[in-house]
Amino acid sequence: MTSVSLAKHQTISLAKQSASALTKLEFGLGWDPAKAKSGFFGKMFGGGSSDSIDLDASVVLLDARGYKIDTVWFRQTKSKCGSIKHSGDNLTGEGDGDDETIYLDLTKLPSNVEHLAFTVNSFRGQTFNEVENAYCRVVDQNDKELAKFQLTEQGSHTGVLIASLERKGGEWAFTAQGMACTGRTIDDMYTQILAQLVQ
Repeated sequence: MTSVSLAKHQTISLAKQSASALTKLEFGLGWDPAKAKSGFFGKMFGGGSSDSIDLDASVVLLDARGYKIDTVWFRQTKSKCGSIKHSGDNLTGEGDGDDETIYLDLTKLPSNVEHLAFTVNSFRGQTFNEVENAYCRVVDQNDKELAKFQLTEQGSHTGVLIASLERKGGEWAFTAQGMACTGRTIDDMYTQILAQLVQ
């Protein structure tokens, strides 16, 4: 089965996408600096925020009622339970492929974790008007891409709840969220994440 390109708010079962029982997942997040609009010399000499975008990929672990169990981000690159690891902070967004990756070991994930919220935010305060080609993709333990969500919207916000994972009947469902948020860190976005994921 090939990778699914998701539209905003679309949900798929990852178990049905993978050819084998899921034990590990990788969440690759990528983005590019928006191209400068000031012409040839602006690109050569302009500098400024259009040359690099320092976004931060993060994940917050929630129980069924929305209680925050743990957060993995550039200041804490490993979850307390040892099930989640962060690849580290990418300061520019330049180059092909994933800019930051969050590694998840489902066999070590505590049973009370019901929701995982994946976010991208700008600690420096750069807005998503300065970002293009932002995406989130899910890869299983066999290096197979299961799903990808391309974020198409720009705007003056500094954070995005890009995707979420929810435990449903023992299986994991992946949802493309694409929700604009305010705040420069995942903690600033917690209330908005809670309202979106926990009804």
